[in-house]
Amino acid sequence: MKKQLITLAALIAVTFGAKAQTDSTSTPLEISGSVDAYYKYDFAKTANIGTSFASDQNSVSLGMIDIALKKTTGKASFVGEVSFGPRGQGQSILPQEGIGESFHIQNLYATYAFTDKFSMTAGFMGTFVGYEVISPVGNFNYSTSYLFTNGPFQNAGIKANYAISDKVGVMVGLFNDTWNTYIANPSFGVNTLGAQISLAPVEGWNAYLNVLSGSESGTILDLTTAYQISEKFKLGLNAADWSGVGDDEGYTGVALYPSVSITESFGLGLRGEYFKSKKNATALFGLPVADESVTALTLTANLKSGGLTFIPEFRLDNGSTTQFLKSNGAATKSASQFSLAVVYAF
Repeated sequence: MKKQLITLAALIAVTFGAKAQTDSTSTPLEISGSVDAYYKYDFAKTANIGTSFASDQNSVSLGMIDIALKKTTGKASFVGEVSFGPRGQGQSILPQEGIGESFHIQNLYATYAFTDKFSMTAGFMGTFVGYEVISPVGNFNYSTSYLFTNGPFQNAGIKANYAISDKVGVMVGLFNDTWNTYIANPSFGVNTLGAQISLAPVEGWNAYLNVLSGSESGTILDLTTAYQISEKFKLGLNAADWSGVGDDEGYTGVALYPSVSITESFGLGLRGEYFKSKKNATALFGLPVADESVTALTLTANLKSGGLTFIPEFRLDNGSTTQFLKSNGAATKSASQFSLAVVYAF
């Protein structure tokens, strides 16, 4: 693993190093990150809702410590981000062969800006697909959606970004054959194509049309958009469809994210999600039966003080089939939980 990462860094340094050294512009090393912990209680007295993170029942538990480094020298820049703890390790990156859950790099990539409009990036990157992210700082809700849990978290590869105008941008890239791993199957290699069109029609409104397609990863089509309608009210939307490598395998879903800032330090948000597995779906988190669906409503509050955010949350999931459990162990269509998280960002 170390040899591969060193080789990648060396290739980028050789390609861009000579020209970058002639640029006098250099920013200080930026250090940022977060720490988080939570308490969750499922009213069925068992861990019942199968999405990412916050999975421990009736326990004060860890999220992760996340540390990100960033620096720019001339036209070259790099980002390195590591995390320690369940949210950043086994719950967000699949264990690699011979490594188990000790591998916890979230981002490791370098970028070179050829012009103000055109740049290229290579390495291991947080995915461009979807509305939610691994870091709790980037989400209003603490628990995550079914769309997030079943979609890509990271992609390893190389991509090119071009800003057509202030309102339109394009990204195209080549990535490893499967998601969430920095090691490609050598039989397939870098065979996944990714592309994004970014739009900013008016001030406060951003939209992203995404596609990621490969012979081993299948094809995911994704729309992510957010509109700051007023100073206090924001509306987000994520819609996605994934077709797996098998016939009629995968999922489709949509999530709506309205939120309102009641004061500078207090806000409320509601995530409403509909998620459905396809006819021959397999290995989906949260939906053990193919051709079934779940509707999830999550009411979340954010109470902020400096870098600290308290996140109380109530969630109610209702399935089209008896996919959850009651407190007596009997099957039921619905599940509910309460959680209280604390997140500190620096």
